[in-house]
Amino acid sequence: MEQEIVLVEDDGAMRQALRRVLSGSGFTIKAFDSAESLLAELGATQWWPAARCCICDVRLPGMSAFELYRELALRGATAQWIIITAHDAPSVREQAERIHAAYLMKPFEGRTLLSMVARAAGVAPLP
Repeated sequence: MEQEIVLVEDDGAMRQALRRVLSGSGFTIKAFDSAESLLAELGATQWWPAARCCICDVRLPGMSAFELYRELALRGATAQWIIITAHDAPSVREQAERIHAAYLMKPFEGRTLLSMVARAAGVAPLP
């Protein structure tokens, strides 16, 4: 079964690096540079129900990760979330806990992210 992952990261270099790590482990990636670009595509297609996991930078231009989460929840999205951030703050951790999202500080190792994604997507741990 194909495992589709949604990635929302405004930093182009980081987005490409994460895409390589995830696709190299067999995941299909839909990557976006903002919450608004994801919502624009969602409005035009019906792909979201296949996504098992959403990896989202907490600080984005426009909507934040948590605003995006609320919008997608209203639309019925049920993907598990992984919040990534370079700015550790107790309030961000608390918000992530409230939505039952995993929380990962940048920089991180690809292996750590892959383990979290495997858990979130409900697939066997990767070697």
